[in-house]
Formats: sequence, structure tokens, C-alpha cells
Amino acid sequence: METFFKLKEHNTSVKTEVIAGVTTFFAMAYIIFVNPSYLSLAGMDYTAVLVATCLSAAVGSLLTAFIANVPFAQAPGMGLNAFFTYTIVLANGYTWEQGLGIVFISGILFLVIMVSPLRSMIINSIPACLKNAISAGIGLFIAFIGLLNAGIIQCFGPEGSNYTDMGTITSGAALLALIGLLITGILIAYKVKAAIFIGILITTVIGIPLGVTTIPNSFTMSDIGNLSMTAFKLDLPGAFSLGIPLLLSSVVSFAIVDMFDTVGTLLGTAGNAGMLDEKGNLPGGDKALIADAVGTLFGALMGTSTVTTFVESSTGIQEGGRTGLTSVVTGILFLVAILLAPVAGIIPAAATAPALIIVGVYMIHGAVKINWTDFEEALPCFLTIAMMPFAYSISDGIGFGFIAYTVIKVARGKAKEVPVLIYLLSALFILLYLIG
Repeated sequence: METFFKLKEHNTSVKTEVIAGVTTFFAMAYIIFVNPSYLSLAGMDYTAVLVATCLSAAVGSLLTAFIANVPFAQAPGMGLNAFFTYTIVLANGYTWEQGLGIVFISGILFLVIMVSPLRSMIINSIPACLKNAISAGIGLFIAFIGLLNAGIIQCFGPEGSNYTDMGTITSGAALLALIGLLITGILIAYKVKAAIFIGILITTVIGIPLGVTTIPNSFTMSDIGNLSMTAFKLDLPGAFSLGIPLLLSSVVSFAIVDMFDTVGTLLGTAGNAGMLDEKGNLPGGDKALIADAVGTLFGALMGTSTVTTFVESSTGIQEGGRTGLTSVVTGILFLVAILLAPVAGIIPAAATAPALIIVGVYMIHGAVKINWTDFEEALPCFLTIAMMPFAYSISDGIGFGFIAYTVIKVARGKAKEVPVLIYLLSALFILLYLIG
């Protein structure tokens, strides 16, 4: 492990990497049950999707580990699964088999971009101020996810609207999350090693008498055979059935969201952890993007929506994970979860919510490096930071930041300061917004 993962070079150890991998898994485990609940609405078999979710998460995480040697894990992405169900299938009228075909084509597009010179050009063209804004924005975004998961804040409103306000914090999951947040915060203040991981475990135990942590009556194995109901069922010819324009818009939407969610997660999380080099790039990050694209292709073959790098990887990185060994541990746990999914379900969302909120505390530090007195820099950075939690999308935050940066620089007569690729990407984001 030392030879392959270069643990000493990354100033880490097997123990640290294992704890980090387990922490990341617990923070991501909700996807095992949430993803099937979304895709089953598109007509897919729940158990089959559950197995496909675990398998694609395991393979994607292992690809990241062995191709890139970075501590990031993959799984079917939230938001992308909703886009698959509600837009691709229910709104546009594709079958779920055709939808998987679209996901596969988008994975091919993503992979082609990632193995071409465009890969490094995209990452290198992002201005330093926006890289810092991406880090801070992801911090707010992941904290928002934690607050929502715990019910500390809640969404409400009639269909078609989405408002948030304070939830009931004096009982249930929200109370447990607040208790866990204080416990974990105190552990971190005392500089206790593996504080986030310990906090998750303590919060889970406290949740038993509060009725939030549920212990299953039996630990039954998932029916792996159900995977045959979704595996290799994608319909590539059928993806063209509703016309080329709709297909192109769907493919490009999947690919762009996946790419910039991943780029944002890699740069933002690694930047906060001090993992970027002197040029502001993540060593192995280009290979991680390739692993992400291959993960999407594998997921489509198994029967799930787009697989992407999870922002919850930041919880393991905060615990000290620095190499692909962290991802190996997370991937192995997803394989175990295929057989014993109820075990993963023991950890309630309220127990992992404090970890996400605390990671947000760490990552908001990126905002300090932004020159807020220069409005040419301040406005694009603010929009990047604000739109991630408000639009519930990393890629939308990046899109708004790119567009604002380009427009304000051109208006100020500084068009030459904008990299050519930022012009192209800004135009692409505008086009995607125009076509909806």
C-alpha cells in the first residue's frame, strides 16, 4: 500500500485513510436508498437499482483510487437522478431504457473531452478567484445539504415552488443533529483525532433512545439477482427516437452538469485541504475526471443515472484522507452494502448531517482569499458562492460565475484578460439556460 498509494509522501497512514474512507461512506450511504426511490418512479425495479447504485459507487470509487490516487468517491449523483426521472422520462417521454442510453452517450462525450487537451485547458483556464469561490460555495452547499437532511431547515410550499424555513428543532432528527453538531464541534476544538468519525458514531448511539436511529429486526441480504432487470437494458437506438435536438440538449446537459460538478468538487475540496499544487491544480485531478466519465459509462450499463464524484468526499478528506486508499475503503463498503444494505441504513441522516455542516465551516475559508474590494472579482465570486446552495447545484454556481466574470471584464474593456475557453464555456452555459 505504501508503494502504490505513497502514504508517507502524502503525510498519511493506513489508519487515517481507513477512518477517512469509512467516514466518506457514512456521509454518502443515503444514496443507497434515495437513488432507487427516484429511479423507481421512472418504472425501474427498486432492488435492481439499489444493487446497481452500490455496484457503480464501488467501481467508480475504485477507479478513482487506482487511476488517480486521490481520496474522492463516486456514486449516482443527486439532482442528476431527479433530472433523469422527472425530465428525461416523465416530461420528455423517453422510456427508462432510452434514458440510460442517453446517460451512456453523455458519458462517452464526457470521456472524449477528458482524454483530449480540453481537460487540462478547462481546469487551467478557471481564474484563481473563481477557484476560491468554488471552494467556499461548495462549503455552503454541503452545509445546506446537512441542514436539510437533518430537518433543521425544511422545504415546503405548493407543487412547483420550493421555500425553506426553520424545522422543528426541539425533537426528532433535528434535535439529534444539533446535539451531534455540538459534540463533534467540541471534539474538533479539543483537536481529537477522527473527531468527525467519532461524532457520527456517538450521534448514532444517542439517536437510539430518541427514536431516530432504527435497528433492523434482521439483516437480510439484497437479492443481487434483481440486477438483471436493469443491467445492460439501455436502449441506444431508442435514444434517437424523439429527434436529434432533444437528444443533444439532454446529452449535453448530463455531460456539462457532471463535468462541472466534478471539477468544482475536486478543486474546491482539494483547495481547502491544501492538496493543490503551486499552479492551483490537483495532482491526479485530470485522471480523476477520466475515472468519473468511465464510472458514468459503467453505471448506465448496470442500470442507474449519471455517476459523479460526490461532494461528501470532503468529510473523509477533512478526517485526513489524502490518497486513493480512502476511496478503496469507501468502495469496499459499498460492495458490502450490496449484501447488507440495512446495515448502512442504521446510520441516520441526522448523524451525518453534523459532519456536512462542519465541513462547510472549513470550506468557507476559501472566501477569505477573494479580493472583495475589487468588484470585477467580487460579483462573479459572490454569484458562484451564492448560487450553489440557492440553486442547489454546483454547476449552476460555476455557470453564473463564468458568465458574470466574462461580461464584467468585457464591459470594463479587459476582454483580453478572459481566457478563450471561459468565453466558450460562458456561451455554452447561456445556451443551456436558453433551451431550458
